[in-house]
Amino acid sequence: MIPESDLELGQFRLLDVDNKMVVPVDTHIRLIVTANDVLHSFAVPSLGMKLDCTPGRLNQASFLIDRTGIFYGQCSEICGVWHGFMPINVEAVSMPDYLSWLASTAE
Repeated sequence: MIPESDLELGQFRLLDVDNKMVVPVDTHIRLIVTANDVLHSFAVPSLGMKLDCTPGRLNQASFLIDRTGIFYGQCSEICGVWHGFMPINVEAVSMPDYLSWLASTAE
């Protein structure tokens, strides 16, 4: 989560993050989740996705995004004191943009 003092104009308080999950559009994505401490829930309502994260277990879901954009979500389990501060951002980009992003992160 981006601290309130660092937000730029147009960013959403309690929803924007410093590291987005970047995925290509028109590609089948398999998401595998787990938790380290307590139950969490990876929920992105605009993608129709809610996936429970359980300590010591793996859970998976597949999805396909057919348009570019940024999709916002949050942890939807009451997982502790900082529950309200666990935003999720999924940025869907075209395949050429995804490959460029991938090359820039490998350096």
